[in-house]
Amino acid sequence: MLRNAPKFYEVAKRIIEITKDCIVVAHNAQFDYRVLRTEFSRLGFDYERNTLCTVELSKKLIPDQDKYSLGKLVRSLGIPISDRHRANGDAMATVKLFKLLLSKDAKKTIITNSVKTEVKRKLAPKLLDIVEELPSITGVYYMHKEGGDIVYIGKSKNIKKRVLQHFTASTRKAKNIQREVIAVTYEDTGSELIALLKESEEIKTNKPIYNRAQRRSIFQFALYETKTEEGYISFEINKTDFRKKAITSFASMKEGKRFLETISEKYQLCQGVNGLYNASPHCFQYRIKECAGACNSEENIDVYNKRAQKFIEDHSYKNNNLIIVDRGRQHDERSAILIENGVYKGFGFFDLNHQITNLDILRKLITPMQNNRDVQHIIQSYLRRKRVMKVIEI
Repeated sequence: MLRNAPKFYEVAKRIIEITKDCIVVAHNAQFDYRVLRTEFSRLGFDYERNTLCTVELSKKLIPDQDKYSLGKLVRSLGIPISDRHRANGDAMATVKLFKLLLSKDAKKTIITNSVKTEVKRKLAPKLLDIVEELPSITGVYYMHKEGGDIVYIGKSKNIKKRVLQHFTASTRKAKNIQREVIAVTYEDTGSELIALLKESEEIKTNKPIYNRAQRRSIFQFALYETKTEEGYISFEINKTDFRKKAITSFASMKEGKRFLETISEKYQLCQGVNGLYNASPHCFQYRIKECAGACNSEENIDVYNKRAQKFIEDHSYKNNNLIIVDRGRQHDERSAILIENGVYKGFGFFDLNHQITNLDILRKLITPMQNNRDVQHIIQSYLRRKRVMKVIEI
């Protein structure tokens, strides 16, 4: 697509013409406007326009959304989108979203108050210098105060963009960070999963002052195995109790129930036995012949429990030996996460021509990390929600 595309200087004059006396509207406008400012500054031109951000407007006008990325937002609102992640497709989706936001803002007060001039002028010079030096890569970043102490640790798929958000936010914590931070260092991980694991471990190790909430477990609910009076294995979601062994954990009860519904269907488990349906005398699935009758003791207990046990085995690290292979820091590199006997050992990086099935060599590449409930659930949750390049059973 870029091979025959014009250079920026060839379209710069046209951009000036079509945006004259206009407000630039974009999804995450700070980022796009910074790109324009940077490119024009290289040509010796001071490009200034007011901007409107549809991310910020959406959060104010449609506050009940789970996610505010362009793709997920327009899908949840029923806005058709085609040619995703291409200039024309994303631009047209943003236009349709903006029209919807305009219609919702009846008094026009929010839009009036949300018009922003250039973010760069609002940042202190020291913060501008910090942001300019950061890369747009996946990894972990560390914010330092005078003396070098770490006050905040975070992870992002785009470190530059995320740090800029810290420096332009207006929350109490953000303002404290802006006042105290004198430097930001970072570590490239390539893989988002490794960034999550590093962030979790290093917050617990360094205990930064502005990571208070993340020092403790973020998994408030857990899935536990139990048995009915008849002897059927059942599963229930309760508040996390660290005295009990959990199969997996969740950030919310809603997430847990969705997961339980999914595995009940996948492993042909009874909704009544799992407490998802008030079985009186039997569950709804039984009525439509998708349940063999565990809810009213018709199904053989051993047969049913074998399916339930299969689920436990599939979602437990006990006696599992895995290598999770994902992206590396460069195009000719991959990352590897090692789990032996259900214990998370750590992660490392290897070249594409390296043979990672040799465990002795792999162990030498691995950076040892702590095994705890949080990292186990980070890995399990990530594998449920997102794709990695490969999972190798060893």
